[in-house]
Amino acid sequence: MSELFANGRIIDAVLVLVAAEAVLILAWRRRGGPGAGPLLVTLASGAFLMLALRAALAGAAWFWLALALLGALAAHLADLWLRLRPHAALPHGRPAP
Repeated sequence: MSELFANGRIIDAVLVLVAAEAVLILAWRRRGGPGAGPLLVTLASGAFLMLALRAALAGAAWFWLALALLGALAAHLADLWLRLRPHAALPHGRPAP
């Protein structure tokens, strides 16, 4: 078990669960659930942070870690933009009347 944590393989398992969650969110959206965009960029931000952790645990070159952190930043900024735009508070992203 300690080997899973030492080489970062545990992150692979968590990323599989995040991907499954994204598929479920998209399926829910097709059945009339809330907008998938904000949920997916939040998942992407976390996934990129997990990739950065995996790169650090596995001893990857610094640029892989930097690339993963840059992806997390981009997803985080997209998340903020989606949440802070004027009509973000309306249910299902409907435009204001």
